[in-house]
Amino acid sequence: MTLCWFAIVRLGLVQMCLGAIVVLTTSTLNRLMVVELALPAVLPGLLVALHYGIQITRPNWGFLSDQGGHRSRWIIGGMLALGAGAMGAALAIPLFESSFLAGLAASIVAYALIGLGVGASGTSLLALLATATAPRRRAAAATITWLMMIFGIAVTAATVGAFLDPYSHALLLKIVATVVLSAFLLTCLAVAGIERGVIARPEPDAMPFREGLAEIWAEPKARLFTLFVFLSMTAYFMQELILEPYAGLVFGFAPGQSTQLSGAQNGGVFIGMLLVGIAATGLRLGTLRAWVIGGCLGSALSLTIISVIGPMRIDLLLPATVLLGFFNGVFAVAAIGSMMALAGEGRSAREGTRMGLWGAAQAIAAGFGGLVGAAAVDILRQVTDTPLAFGMVFFFEALLFVAAALMALRIMEGRAIAPAAVPGE
Repeated sequence: MTLCWFAIVRLGLVQMCLGAIVVLTTSTLNRLMVVELALPAVLPGLLVALHYGIQITRPNWGFLSDQGGHRSRWIIGGMLALGAGAMGAALAIPLFESSFLAGLAASIVAYALIGLGVGASGTSLLALLATATAPRRRAAAATITWLMMIFGIAVTAATVGAFLDPYSHALLLKIVATVVLSAFLLTCLAVAGIERGVIARPEPDAMPFREGLAEIWAEPKARLFTLFVFLSMTAYFMQELILEPYAGLVFGFAPGQSTQLSGAQNGGVFIGMLLVGIAATGLRLGTLRAWVIGGCLGSALSLTIISVIGPMRIDLLLPATVLLGFFNGVFAVAAIGSMMALAGEGRSAREGTRMGLWGAAQAIAAGFGGLVGAAAVDILRQVTDTPLAFGMVFFFEALLFVAAALMALRIMEGRAIAPAAVPGE
């Protein structure tokens, strides 16, 4: 038997918990380091890059979870490591005030744990979904779990932002502990008994991993799409570590307000994804290529607006950020659909290798983009005023999205999104 719709939603709760914890480290803690502690933006950039870099080990976690068929243990264990890392990262914030080196050492260990936890839990979760979901339901299952992750990010950011003011270190630790404990308990409940009776046997490897990866890289479509994923995801994540500091330093947002800004952005992502899911999957409007290009160009326009309102002192950051989130969501869900469509093309029985290759490209781009954005802001602030420094980086990110749209126009085919299975089939 395969996963029913209720079981798929239960696994989506795990993805929601992953997003809820990770957003604390990439938004709230990042802003506190840059604004409240006055540390260089490149520091949280390096820490976040560390946690993304460690996720290159995702294929290893998938292999380990294949052994014995007990993926739930790896999901729970990964969530435990992620929670411990998030608590360690929060504890490092007050530690920075007394000793920079002690805070840095604690942060390095914490963010390494975060990367290991996301890799172990997230990869095992996706492997369970891929191998235990009926083929006709896989596209819908991927959409459901991704939307639930975005929902978790948006709700956590908005809720934490509402409770974080007036800010204190003690309040921060209390809030992070509450989120972490709730996420871990919900994960345990979500996966309890879910593997019992489902078919979750992975396909056996016909050759060594390196040889199989080389074969996939030799396929022109897979190679070009990998480069597209890297370029577009670099643009997607470049603003991740600088948007909240921008809100605080240029627009005077308090910690809670800037965290709520992140929640509003992810709310826009959720709406964009939902719109494409309904319009393209349910109503069969548009093609994957059209939605990807539209999302890229819309994101470029939103970033251009964000880049000019700071230097011009126009208070439109909130609506511009929601607009950015909306077009990011349109782009992301169409890109996911493209990955699923292309994963089955080329040499057979290599779908997992292709998804792993594109997942690694995404992880590297996420770390690279965040780090480059933060470092560029630090450098530009030394030679120009703060609003213009941020604006220049946001505008460069917009140009990357335009380049990604042009690349998608060249390499992607105008294919429609396959209709998802109706619940209850």
